[in-house]
Amino acid sequence: MICGLNFFSFIVLIAAIFFMTIELCFCGCARAEYQRENGECCPMCAPGNRVYRHCTEDTSTTCVPCLDSTFIDAPNGLRECFSCTVCDPGQGLRVNIACTRSSNTVCEPLDGHYCIDQHRGGCIVAQKHIKCRPGQYVKHKGTAFKDTECAECSDGTFSNGSLQICQPHSKCEDLGLTEIKPGTLSSDAECGNKIPAGLIAGIIVPLVVTIAVAVIILFLKIKRKTVWHASNNPYFPFKKCCMPSLLYFTCNLNILLKCGFRPCISISCCSRNCIRGICKHCFT
Repeated sequence: MICGLNFFSFIVLIAAIFFMTIELCFCGCARAEYQRENGECCPMCAPGNRVYRHCTEDTSTTCVPCLDSTFIDAPNGLRECFSCTVCDPGQGLRVNIACTRSSNTVCEPLDGHYCIDQHRGGCIVAQKHIKCRPGQYVKHKGTAFKDTECAECSDGTFSNGSLQICQPHSKCEDLGLTEIKPGTLSSDAECGNKIPAGLIAGIIVPLVVTIAVAVIILFLKIKRKTVWHASNNPYFPFKKCCMPSLLYFTCNLNILLKCGFRPCISISCCSRNCIRGICKHCFT
């Protein structure tokens, strides 16, 4: 039985040596070399450089620096450099570390944004921090790698969405004021001085009386002016003597409305035309 185990171990050892030999055959280039299409090994170019001309039996690899906005960040046997990453503001990004010939651009989130996709120490895509709604407060402020966290205000407090702690509603009674509008989760209570009803009446009633008196005085002045102009009209005496006082007043009122403060000179102010407010002739 022991001899059988030793024979099996010997077979496994031989197989391992065989496969290692095959691997060495396929990976015959040194660590700092690259393999061409024809299987020939050439020295690699340093980071920041690319292959311009492959090596030959008599010459080594010819390398040239990467152009602007391109890079290679490792020893290589590449014919072309990689394009530098562009930090797109439309993706919520800005430059953190600028691109060089031997390193790519490193992007970071704009202010008010947080990264949602990272690669090799840089951010690829970012999003805006959410804004808390009125009635919520900022429980945890957003960072470059974490979104804002919001929470609801409790009863008796309020926040417009930008506060980091909900504020208690103002107590108008404690301030010696009257509550005009109660507070909500998004706004404070409104306080003010309550005006007594008697004071309101004391202001409005005299104001109404003053306006009424002014209107009456103005009307009387206009009436007097209209009568004075009409007295110069040869038909004026005829008007006055042929109508009652109420109709005379109506006629003068029609004169005032229809003639724009100019007297009506209808042949007879007692006529139906004038009484109905139709004044066909005006004194100019």
